[in-house]
Amino acid sequence: MSDAIAAMNAQMTDSVTQVNTQVIGDAPAMAMGNLLLSTSHALSTGSHNVTAAQQYGQTTMHAATVQGVNSLISVGSSAIGRTGEEIIESN
Repeated sequence: MSDAIAAMNAQMTDSVTQVNTQVIGDAPAMAMGNLLLSTSHALSTGSHNVTAAQQYGQTTMHAATVQGVNSLISVGSSAIGRTGEEIIESN
């Protein structure tokens, strides 16, 4: 019976050794995979932030352009109104 137990102990030892070897062998690949995943996530988040900032900048630029055009148009109508007022007062 002791020969059977010794053979079984040897098989258990071999099995545990193989599992440990596999875990140790897989660790660098898993670490590199996690690093690449984290890096790609950070880069994609950065790209999204840049795109959003560009869109907000374009919106701000359009709003400033509209305000400038409105200012130019209101100055013209103000000058026309003042001129009309002077004409009416002179008569």
